[in-house]
Amino acid sequence: MASHSLFSLHLPKPSPLHLLRASSATTVQSPSQSLEEKFGRKGIKFSESGDVPTVELSVRNRSSLRLQIADGIVTSYRPKVYWKDDGFEEVLYTIGDGDSSVKGGLGLVLKGVSPDGSAWSASKWSVKDADSDSIDAVQVELSCANVDESLDITYVVSLYPLSMATAVIVQNNGTESVKLTSGMLGHIRFKSQEGSAIQGLRGCSYCSHPPLDSSFGLLSSCDEMEPDPPSWLSFLGSSSQENVSTEIYEPEAWKVEDNLYTILKQKLSRVYAAPPSERMKRIYNTSPSKYQTIDQGSGLGFRVIRMGYEDIYIGSPGSCSQKYGKDYFICTGSASMLVPEVLEPGGQWRAAQVIEHDNL
Repeated sequence: MASHSLFSLHLPKPSPLHLLRASSATTVQSPSQSLEEKFGRKGIKFSESGDVPTVELSVRNRSSLRLQIADGIVTSYRPKVYWKDDGFEEVLYTIGDGDSSVKGGLGLVLKGVSPDGSAWSASKWSVKDADSDSIDAVQVELSCANVDESLDITYVVSLYPLSMATAVIVQNNGTESVKLTSGMLGHIRFKSQEGSAIQGLRGCSYCSHPPLDSSFGLLSSCDEMEPDPPSWLSFLGSSSQENVSTEIYEPEAWKVEDNLYTILKQKLSRVYAAPPSERMKRIYNTSPSKYQTIDQGSGLGFRVIRMGYEDIYIGSPGSCSQKYGKDYFICTGSASMLVPEVLEPGGQWRAAQVIEHDNL
């Protein structure tokens, strides 16, 4: 499965950059041309979309993934989900015109506080490496550092025939501990609002909580804290609206998911996780390691698998989805947002997420 090779794909390095022949004319290469020459290979192609350097990954069954390099946003994931020749389906929801203004998709949120108290977030990614062990597994490694360069951050995006994976590795080369808040959040497309749900969270504790702020997120804290307009069901006492709160240490802020299917047609913003007070105990129940989206409109489902993260975030726009286009979407993914990860000097922190399917 994808998770087995997520951190272990270390293959021969791509051939070094070929020297250009000297001539009287000077050839100026674009960033994407330089990257293509250095890291490009079968299944890994660098190009530009609206002057934004991108890389497209593809495997033998023609499943594909497109990644914007500078901000690390996966703007497209099209796996093969039907046996017919054109049996591909776009999983991610984005808005924008193909340049740096694109929002949605799937991205990494990584925030911290420097020793001087200033806040920072991972950004301005550059290509570190590109690997493939066959035409059935390809990956690109991006890297960046924090303000004082005490943290070495690697972001790995991988594609397989039936899955895609994202992983982050943070190495603390500084002399002080660092607190990290992180999440891998994806905007998943649905055919209809009525048929959107998630399975696999029954029995898990959750609290209402705003989403992580990010440059690519469609759901803002303000939007999610404002409830949907009341429907006719609310006048019958059947409203499913809930208040979004940040009082995560209050016992009354927590509930337990009783339903086999978590319905996502109404606006909600939740974190499924063990309450912070429970994590102080020697033994406590964690959130599930995986859950599955259900789209009754398309009949497709995708499993989201978390590794290294403690929380699961789920947000749905409800009636607000109309301002983002005709299709419905949710925002979901693995995260460490309630309790920061503490990375000691010389320490390393790893986390990953896999989106896989067995629709074939």
